[in-house]
Amino acid sequence: MRFQEIQKMAKEMGINTYRMKKTDIIQGIQRKETNIDCYGTSRVDYCEEARCLWRSDCLSLNNNGKRR
Repeated sequence: MRFQEIQKMAKEMGINTYRMKKTDIIQGIQRKETNIDCYGTSRVDYCEEARCLWRSDCLSLNNNGKRR
């Protein structure tokens, strides 16, 4: 998903995205949806959330060594 689409989704949920990084925006969306705010964390190593909207991007972050 493109950054602008993620920002739009967050804004529609009432999340202020000003000066936020993609990871922080997605984690904000996860919190707003009352999900675990795990995007971009080490949780990906044992994540079983196959239907997560962010899964493929999160796995990609992990494979590129950019996880926080």
